[in-house]
Amino acid sequence: MTKPIITRFAPSPTGYLHIGGARTALFSWLYARGAHAGPGSKFLLRIEDTDRARHNEDAVTAITEGLQWLGLDWDGEPISQFERADRHAEAAHQLLKAGKAYKCWLAGDGLDAAREKAREAGTRFTSKWRDPKEPTPDGPYSIRLMAPTEGATVIQDEVQGEVSFPNHALDDMVLLRSDGTPTYMLAVVVDDHDMEVTHVIRGDDHLINAARQQQLYEALGWDVPVWAHIPLIHGADGKKLSKRHGALGVEAYRDEGYLPEGLMNGLLRLGWAHGDDEIIPREKALEWFDLSGIGKAPARLDPDKLAATNQHYIQDMTGEAFLESALPFLENSPSDAQMERLARAADDIKARCRLLSDIGSAAAYLLNERPLEITGKAAKPLKQDGAQEVLAGVIAKLEQLDDWSAEAIDSTLKSFAESRELSFGRVGPPVRAAVTAGLPSPDLGITLHAFGRIETLSRLADQR
Repeated sequence: MTKPIITRFAPSPTGYLHIGGARTALFSWLYARGAHAGPGSKFLLRIEDTDRARHNEDAVTAITEGLQWLGLDWDGEPISQFERADRHAEAAHQLLKAGKAYKCWLAGDGLDAAREKAREAGTRFTSKWRDPKEPTPDGPYSIRLMAPTEGATVIQDEVQGEVSFPNHALDDMVLLRSDGTPTYMLAVVVDDHDMEVTHVIRGDDHLINAARQQQLYEALGWDVPVWAHIPLIHGADGKKLSKRHGALGVEAYRDEGYLPEGLMNGLLRLGWAHGDDEIIPREKALEWFDLSGIGKAPARLDPDKLAATNQHYIQDMTGEAFLESALPFLENSPSDAQMERLARAADDIKARCRLLSDIGSAAAYLLNERPLEITGKAAKPLKQDGAQEVLAGVIAKLEQLDDWSAEAIDSTLKSFAESRELSFGRVGPPVRAAVTAGLPSPDLGITLHAFGRIETLSRLADQR
């Protein structure tokens, strides 16, 4: 029987949901929700809010809303690490009582001096209170783990493989500060244990933390979770992702006009692969995702590729669904007449949008109202010899047209050109200029169909 898989996403509430954090959450969610996960599997959310000076409740909201927008649901209520401080302290005192941790009175200048002395000597920093040769003082003390000093701590990582850390390079980390507050390292281990986390999936910048945390698991006599440290995301230039590379938060991508499905697919392909598949919808991701598909090399975020992936999901939308999602990106709310045009041209508009926010430029020709200002290059077709006669003839033909479909309009315009022994290059451009004022537009039949009979004829008549 397949065992339950329990993963967690544990962001710090200091800002938006970072794109790298969103990918970590996605991988953790897929692994717990995927087809290979047994009954009882869970994806949990823990807010690592022990740093109260940097805690931001608005950031908590931004993180949860970002996860919800991406469709990454979690089991149960989000867990506050700060609220579990007593439990963390309990674990530290458990180790102290078992002789696997010790009280340390080194602090301030004394601690700095001891660290500097060890650094100069090229030796491992070890507090003198690990094996005290003098009476212990009164006053506040921290609690340090009595870490092994010989051998190595070996991490068996599902992504990085076997990674060995010499124990002489890992000092006795503080578990409980002198003011009684737990450190991050202690809190993470206790929380993951109590939450019954089976797989810790996170960025490889935490790999050194895994060595220290594994020492703590072993000291407490707890099962060590499966480690999976995924490479960080880099920009297209190969450098660590930063503000210079553009949007970093999920909400920024949402506000740029990404669909959650498009961004999710893009994030999935940052460091994970399933053969040569590029478009991987959610249901396939849940079926295929496994830790073995994660590469060791840093993934590169290519904005053009990300937008192209999003475009695929826009094309999959119905015209109605596209408009519902894209209309908020227009600067002004469309009038009823404009909405009718947009609805008729929705399939064409979405075909020219990589992002929902592209609707403004893709649909500009439909939103430009009479009287049109046609100047510069856009006006040239209207000034060519015979343009006025062409417009008059086209109006007469279109007035007689019963079927106002794109196909019928195209056929009528071509028939008109043939009847006058004109190339279509003498007919199409002045008609398009008169109707669109030179703004980018699709095939002429689609364009005139979108405007409708009355509006099309009125625009043509304006330019005679």
